[in-house]
Amino acid sequence: MATVLLTACGSPASNVSSASPTATASQRVTVVASTNVYGDIAKQIGGDKVEVVSIISDPSQDPHSFEANTQTQLQLTKAKVIIENGGGYDDFVDTMLKAAGSSAQVLNAVTVSGKTPVGGVLNEHIWYDFPSVGKLTDEIAGALSKADPTGASLYTANAAAFKDKLQTLQKQESEIATTAKGQGVLITEPVPLYMLEACGLVNRTPEKFSEAIEEGGDVSPRLLQETLALLTGKKVVALAYNEQTSGPETEKLKQAAQDNGVAVVPVTETMPQGKDYIGWMNGNLAALRTTVSR
Repeated sequence: MATVLLTACGSPASNVSSASPTATASQRVTVVASTNVYGDIAKQIGGDKVEVVSIISDPSQDPHSFEANTQTQLQLTKAKVIIENGGGYDDFVDTMLKAAGSSAQVLNAVTVSGKTPVGGVLNEHIWYDFPSVGKLTDEIAGALSKADPTGASLYTANAAAFKDKLQTLQKQESEIATTAKGQGVLITEPVPLYMLEACGLVNRTPEKFSEAIEEGGDVSPRLLQETLALLTGKKVVALAYNEQTSGPETEKLKQAAQDNGVAVVPVTETMPQGKDYIGWMNGNLAALRTTVSR
């Protein structure tokens, strides 16, 4: 098996599984998620009736350096339900599934969301968009119910409870938006952009800058100075900083923000250790609420 490089975003494989006193391993539905974000959502819906494997899970590693291997393929071949992000983010899933000939149900978050490119560019970071996560929640419940009809009522009830929590998060975004009122924000990458926009913040980042950072390209001195000027001139209220893909240019932005009293809001692509999806997003929203209220 040749190594497959994830060119968008990811990290080493790890298991997020649940042992139930009433369900043996053979009775549980095996779910493989490309990231621990989707793995956690599947766990919230499936409870003790599912066993979840999250391929990308390490919050301390640059997700762009993830390499899929034969272990990854083995995990995928054993799955009854597979959840991928899509949109070019985790292409290794489709590549390996073609080689494995899997019969698993495959859910693609981007496809489920209905998101399309804007100006020729698709923001694939769907998990920061709560309406899209709500749609995916229903699809996960449906897939689990098909794999395990005896648990259908449980999956449906858990999905409804999870969507109630998503509604609470959306309400927080609306409340923040009443305070933000179009204030500007700078991003190192478009990871949290759906959330920032839902909170009433306007992205002032030069498009070529965030594209270069996300793709690992060069940032010209002129473009860097143009971006830094947003901080030195205090034309934005916050810098949303992706902690998992830092580099010389993003470190300069972070330092400039700190030197000029601009709030630095750290974000990640995978869930921090000790957090679940709802708690993680609550923390992100709390940071934004504090920022726009300064």
